[in-house]
Amino acid sequence: MSTLRTRIRRLLLPAALLMALAFALAACQPLAPTSAPLAAAGASPAPFASASPAPAVSPAATINPNSKPLEPASPSDPISALAWLFTPIFQALFILLVVFKQVTGNMAVAIVIITLLVRAIVIPLYRKQIVSQKRTQMLQPELKEIQRRFKGDRAKIQAAQAEFYKERGVSPTAGCLPLVLQFALLLPMYSVFSSGLQNVNPNGMLRVLGVQVINLSCPDAALGPVAHAIRPCIDSTVFGVDLSQHSVLFTIPVIGIGISILAIASALLQLVQSRMTLPPLSQTSDDPSSKAQRQTMMFIPLISIVYGGILPAGLFIYWIVSTIFSVVQQYLIIGWGGMFPIFGWHPSWALGHTPRFPVAMPAIDPTKRAPTSVLSSTDVRAARAASTVRPRERSGRQGRRGRRH
Repeated sequence: MSTLRTRIRRLLLPAALLMALAFALAACQPLAPTSAPLAAAGASPAPFASASPAPAVSPAATINPNSKPLEPASPSDPISALAWLFTPIFQALFILLVVFKQVTGNMAVAIVIITLLVRAIVIPLYRKQIVSQKRTQMLQPELKEIQRRFKGDRAKIQAAQAEFYKERGVSPTAGCLPLVLQFALLLPMYSVFSSGLQNVNPNGMLRVLGVQVINLSCPDAALGPVAHAIRPCIDSTVFGVDLSQHSVLFTIPVIGIGISILAIASALLQLVQSRMTLPPLSQTSDDPSSKAQRQTMMFIPLISIVYGGILPAGLFIYWIVSTIFSVVQQYLIIGWGGMFPIFGWHPSWALGHTPRFPVAMPAIDPTKRAPTSVLSSTDVRAARAASTVRPRERSGRQGRRGRRH
């Protein structure tokens, strides 16, 4: 039964992570959805690696997939070809993790180092995302004015908003790439913990272009594929917690959801990060859409608690460190944002806070406005006149009196 549960988790978790990636893509319209990764995720327990054939065993024996040596996937069919394309990402993360583990002697420290390394590489992308979100928020009053001017004409509103963003040099979808990248890295990181660290002989994934980068000594590699005869080659236990497995503090009765301290910490940090990206509450108190967005931002991070009893503990360490890095980066660029007030509490040290690298209001570039733009001064005056000037009556008794005077 335990082996069956393990296989079900290996089949469903990659698909669940890719569904999260699909939600990110949907939030960044007009990106086109794709169904190929979903098919790949549901087809193989280890998307970026394949196990070499194992010797035949008795049908009564319980087979553990991790008892077979781990090898890079080969492009023998379309699904394997997709896994083969992502194998270099898996290998790079896995090799770095093994190297840092050997240098530090601690798997948790190795995970922290590799997370900081990855986040340091993508600092420019995440900075672009944060700046784009902030500039879009700063332009909201003018966007609302455009909607008021051309109220009732959806086509004109869309054209005016597109031209408005263009002349301000702002793209509403510019911050989507880091979000997609963040979810895209979760799947290979999950495979590193679930397939790499749990495998009896992962030396095949430590070989690049025929060169054995690292050669691990795996004493249990020849014990066969029987489940009770396997011990992972890499020791990933820290303070009694195996980071390649899920760590559950307790299980909720009836529904059977495992609760993890690491998952709770990850959810709380994600909540802080998401609230910081929102504009201050004082600027959006009368906006129903902003209230709905704020409520959604509070709900989504709590979903990660559900995965606490399923995902490896090491993946949550990666997630926690990555979120802390994001919080610090956001604090330097946009400050506390909409973090406060919390339950009516607004600390004095957060009032009037100025970020270290503040975002400036996007300036207008008149060279990017077309002569026929709907934002031209003539159209603006006409729209204002239509909304403020009462049309003159040209017939009737009152009109004749006006002409006599």
